Amino acid sequence: MDHVFGEILFDFTNNKPSTIKGVYMGKNKQFTAIIEREGDGYVALCPELDIASQGDTVEEARENLTEALELFFEHASNSEIRERLHNEIFITRLEVSVG
Repeated sequence: MDHVFGEILFDFTNNKPSTIKGVYMGKNKQFTAIIEREGDGYVALCPELDIASQGDTVEEARENLTEALELFFEHASNSEIRERLHNEIFITRLEVSVG
């Protein structure tokens, strides 16, 4: 299945992004955001790219992370995107004995 963001075509069947020039500009791709309380604010992390941001509220942290990701894709080279992109992210709950 192909996913596109800017000039990068993410082909998750091969786990390797390939370059596409101009054809798919303006398309959106979904990423994971993990947001947690830290002190008086919130930290938002995108585990697929290991990019984080913060904000005073959950929504502000989410919006700031979106902006950070958009700036990353705007300025990062194709090789940096390939190096940082983790195609398989699994988020689950665990039950652990604590006592």
